[in-house]
Amino acid sequence: MVQHLLARRGAARIALIPQEVLEALNQGLIPTVNLNEFLALDLARLTRNVARQIGLDPAAERLADTLDMLGAFRPVKRHEHVARALYDMAEPRADRDAIAHALAMHPSDVARSWAAQWIMFSGLPLARKLLSVRRFAADSHFGVREIAWMSVRTDVAAMLDEAIPLLQPWVHDGDANIRRFASELTRPRGVWCAQIEILKAEPWRALPLLEPLKADESRYVQNSVANWLNDAGKSQPEWVHGLCERWSGESTSPATAYIVRRALRSLIQP
Repeated sequence: MVQHLLARRGAARIALIPQEVLEALNQGLIPTVNLNEFLALDLARLTRNVARQIGLDPAAERLADTLDMLGAFRPVKRHEHVARALYDMAEPRADRDAIAHALAMHPSDVARSWAAQWIMFSGLPLARKLLSVRRFAADSHFGVREIAWMSVRTDVAAMLDEAIPLLQPWVHDGDANIRRFASELTRPRGVWCAQIEILKAEPWRALPLLEPLKADESRYVQNSVANWLNDAGKSQPEWVHGLCERWSGESTSPATAYIVRRALRSLIQP
């Protein structure tokens, strides 16, 4: 039983992670709780365990070849290669939908992140990809939520005019995770991802997504919107200043004041 491990506090250093926790993590029985646990994973072992648990052959040549080459890639890219191998193994199977469901519902946040990455390989149209990624955007684990927006960012950047109307209902959703997804997904610069050049040059094109969030009650959303504008300010500082001035005049909400203050943190000289 691993129930007693679920409420643990993450170790401050990898060396301090208890062996019992490492074992449960590598078996895919529990989610990670911090970056140290994520970095401490035995990725090959976890991959084989998850493959077995969702009905795939952990000794398959396709998987073995992928695991053998992981050392040549950065950590985040390693996970994309693992996700691709599992996807390729499941794709020709008649029970692939059941396998995908098992991966998406897995207790390991890393396994669920791989399920989110499957959307990258699916070939679905953008509207269907967004529909598919929604469950991961609302996931209880922060890591899965980050992989969720990364999984569709390339498509959104390439089809921005189609994406923005599709995402507009998301910024009105009752779930703060869903609202934050729409903001974080479209950040002009973002983190660990390709930049969206058109939004660096013309950030106002995303106003239909930003305007409804200017007084959002969630600090999670507020930080994302502020970071969005801080990104935009690196290429369009006058526009960001003007928008923040307008928002400050239109809203007396402490949330708006917080967003504006953080949005301008790189533009205001001390």
